[in-house]
Amino acid sequence: MFIYNSCKPTVQSCLDTQTFSMARLFNDERTMSSHIHECYEIYFSISGGKQFLIDGQSYEFAPGDIFFINQSESHCLSEVDPQTHERIVLFIHPEYLKRLSTQKTDLSNCFTCRGTSFGHRIGLSEEEQGRFTYYMYKMSESKGFGQDIMDQAAFLELMTFLNRIFLARCDRETALEMDSGKQSLNQSHYALINSILSYIHQNLSEELTIQHLAGRFYLSNSYLCKLFKDATGTTINRYIVAKRISLARDLLAEGCSVADACRLCGFKDYSNFLKAFTKAVGVSPKKYASYGH
Repeated sequence: MFIYNSCKPTVQSCLDTQTFSMARLFNDERTMSSHIHECYEIYFSISGGKQFLIDGQSYEFAPGDIFFINQSESHCLSEVDPQTHERIVLFIHPEYLKRLSTQKTDLSNCFTCRGTSFGHRIGLSEEEQGRFTYYMYKMSESKGFGQDIMDQAAFLELMTFLNRIFLARCDRETALEMDSGKQSLNQSHYALINSILSYIHQNLSEELTIQHLAGRFYLSNSYLCKLFKDATGTTINRYIVAKRISLARDLLAEGCSVADACRLCGFKDYSNFLKAFTKAVGVSPKKYASYGH
C-alpha cells in the first residue's frame, strides 16, 4: 500500500478507489483550513502538543491521541510547529466501510456514535499505540501478489480493534444512550431515514428547512431531529450544508460560475454561501474555481 506524504492526494486516492488511503505527515505539510470532505478520517497524533478544531469545538492533542471524524464534520488543525508535529492520517470511503460491516459488526460506530459525554477522541495506551502502528506497518509492507487482500485483511483487523476500544471507552451513560437510540431505530425508522436522505439529495437546490422536512414527512420538528441524529450521528442542518458544499465543489470543478453554483446548491444568500464554502473548503468559491479542476 502506498503511503502518501500530503493530505490532498490521500483524500483524492480514497475517493478515486472508493476504499481507503493513508498518509504519514512530518514537517512538510501545510496546515489546512477548516474543511469537509466525503471520507471518514482517522487522525493519529504521534507527537501531540497541538489543537484540533471539529465543528467549532477545540481538542488538545496528546501523544497517542486518535480522532474519529465523519464526512459531515468540519475540522482543521491549529498552527503546526513543522519540527514537532508527526501524525498518521487514514481516509476511508463510507461505502467501503459499509460493505465490510455486518449486521452484528458496524465498523462505522467510531465515526457515527456521538454521546453526550463521549465524542471524537480517545487516548491510546502504549500497548494500544503499539498495536495501531503494527497494523499500519502491515498495510504499508504488503507488496506484489495479493497486496490488495493483505491490505484489506490488515484494515479489517485495525477497524475491529479501534471500534472495540471506542465502545469500551464509552462510559455507562453514553453506552446506554447509544443503545437506546439504536433500539428505537427499527426497520421502519431506517426506511424513513433513507427516504429523507434521498429527498435531501434530490432537492438540494430547494428549501430544506427542518420545518419543511418535518411537514413533508408528517413528523414533529423535534422527533425528526432526534431520529436523524440517532441514525446519522449529525444534525440535519450540518448534513444539508455539507452536501450543498460538496455539490458546489462539483459544480465549480465542472466550470459552473460561482453565482450559478450558489443558486443550484440551494443557498439563497450569497454571503451565507461564501462564508459556509470558505469555512468548509478553506478557500473562497472564486479561488476554488480558479484552480481549474
